[in-house]
Amino acid sequence: MRLLILIMPEKEKLRLDKYLWAIRLFKTRTQATTACDNGKVKFNGVQTKAAKQVHIGEEYEIKTEAKRWRIRVGGLLYKRVAFAEAIKYYIDITPEEEIERLQYQSASFHTGKRMSKIGRPTKKQRRDIEDFLG
Repeated sequence: MRLLILIMPEKEKLRLDKYLWAIRLFKTRTQATTACDNGKVKFNGVQTKAAKQVHIGEEYEIKTEAKRWRIRVGGLLYKRVAFAEAIKYYIDITPEEEIERLQYQSASFHTGKRMSKIGRPTKKQRRDIEDFLG
């Protein structure tokens, strides 16, 4: 009996920074690299380098300006695609309490009021002050 073994040529190795950029967690690849260098991307609780090879099933903790992500790699994406397509290549396993914190934070942020009464006066307040002073 004869076995035929096909060896699939492995595609280029996929770097972590390129993967994070391709799935649209970062706007530019440079931002993804900087996040890795600054310790904002972790694998098993340990800071990872941008050149780390990504494999399916691995879990990463990523801290962006907007959110703290926890994702599981669902597929390897070698180039940047539309958001609707990109979300198919990772599974968002962000804890529920983080999502609730973001919803609470965004609700208080968009009230139209300043978070603090300290700071520069608004244009209307400056006009009122000028009218008051003469």
